[in-house]
Amino acid sequence: MLKIAVSACLLGEPIRYDKTGQRDRFITDKLGKYASFIPFCPEHLAFGTPRETIRIVLEERHKNVITVFSKNDVTQAMNDAVAQELHKIQNEAICGIILKSKSPSCGLGSTKYYMKEMSEGKKDGLFAFTCKEHFVDFPIEEEARLIDPWLRENFVMQLFAYEDALQLQKNIKTMQELVSFHTAYKFLLQSKHEGNYRLLGKIVANHEKNSLQEITQMYLALFKKTIAYKGSIGKTVNVLQHMVGFFKKELNSSEKAELHMQIEEFRDEITPLISVMSTIEFLVKKYNTTYLLGQKFLNPYPKDLSLRSMIQEGK
Repeated sequence: MLKIAVSACLLGEPIRYDKTGQRDRFITDKLGKYASFIPFCPEHLAFGTPRETIRIVLEERHKNVITVFSKNDVTQAMNDAVAQELHKIQNEAICGIILKSKSPSCGLGSTKYYMKEMSEGKKDGLFAFTCKEHFVDFPIEEEARLIDPWLRENFVMQLFAYEDALQLQKNIKTMQELVSFHTAYKFLLQSKHEGNYRLLGKIVANHEKNSLQEITQMYLALFKKTIAYKGSIGKTVNVLQHMVGFFKKELNSSEKAELHMQIEEFRDEITPLISVMSTIEFLVKKYNTTYLLGQKFLNPYPKDLSLRSMIQEGK
């Protein structure tokens, strides 16, 4: 089961400044089937609930946290709470972080900054900024961005791949396990970054005869960086065409034409990816194409998350 750190208000906890929650149904009802959650809220920890609203005010490159009405400087209390919440989630084997948009602590590029009373644009909230510093090449998103089908699909794919990487790192005993892991992720890695996929293959080949521990560490560092890339329609089409090549001898001319038409309709954003994937998965099972049966690209996450059923999930 995945373990995800989530802004507590998104889980429905009534700890926003006005003593309300903002439950996100995708997180609690969809991801909740496959994940346990580690809630956090630096603002609640620092100031309790309900509380006066705060804003981040820039002064000589310093980020000061000021209460909106009473104009009190509460920067130290906020920084202490950020450090405490960071420590809490660092002690958990999490595979992702979901933040609350626009929050002074948790906004991911959506937090308003001020210079005195004037808005200075939007940046990362204090906790979001700290998380990005400490969790490198890590699945981090805010709930508002996850409304975008493309970002949602990429993020969830990254979550499950990251969890697989954690489990491999924890349990690996033989070189063959690393080879099998890389083989299963071939097409998913290609759909993210072709160059890195080839570099990962060279690491697995281990021509330098490094130890299993050294190879695994090198491999997983680049693996995590690679799955953090966003997929695209072009890269996905390339992978689909490679997969079709595995059973092209079994298909007659009309079947080949139909399959390639589906791929082109996906490229042209006429049909969603699930239409093409369903056909390919049917053919893989029909012809028992063993190599493809184990490919994570076919099923990178549970199907009932329905992340490939919208045309907008590709870019």
